[in-house]
Amino acid sequence: MKKPQHTYEELLQGNRDWVAKQMAADPDFFTKLAKGQNPDVLWIGCSDSRVPANEVTNSKPGEVFVHRNIANMCVHSDMNMLSVLDYAVNVLKVKHVIVAGHYNCGGIAAALSSQQFGLIDNWLRHIKDVYRMHSDELDKIENEADKINRLVELNVVEQVYNLCKTTIVQNAWKKRADLEVHGWVIQLDSGFVKDLNVSVSNADNLGKVFSLNKLDE
Repeated sequence: MKKPQHTYEELLQGNRDWVAKQMAADPDFFTKLAKGQNPDVLWIGCSDSRVPANEVTNSKPGEVFVHRNIANMCVHSDMNMLSVLDYAVNVLKVKHVIVAGHYNCGGIAAALSSQQFGLIDNWLRHIKDVYRMHSDELDKIENEADKINRLVELNVVEQVYNLCKTTIVQNAWKKRADLEVHGWVIQLDSGFVKDLNVSVSNADNLGKVFSLNKLDE
């Protein structure tokens, strides 16, 4: 597949075309958009250019709050992700947090290799830790593509649980019952989402060491 070439000027023209299209459909589109956002969903996805949250879910601007990084990781020391999560949960009051991975993920494939890539190796270590936890299963998969895609799924599941272990999500659950965390994988060859059925809405099954009491207890 030939890589599309976009000049800087073409990107600016694309913006003008998009504005014209929106205005033609709704002359008040940008006036309403500028008044604020009220999303019900936080999407934590991969930085891969093929999986834009709004297009995958057919959502409009203002409906999905988005954080993306390499391989959709939710690392407990990542202040960027935690800041997004805190704002989404405690200010925007989103009802759904979705970890969205995708099959044939380059970050997952890189983590399964022994190759050095540079600075990103420090980030890939988190994915290698997921592999370590599930190595017995993964090492039995002989086909490399199947192994990568299974690690994609397992990684999403682990990131869902990582989110549930945060004080942000657990404290929110103590205050309201309408917050859920979900795990999805996007199938690039069809466009459809696979729900991994690992949705979590409380801390009941996190284990004693991860389930946290209130600060004043």
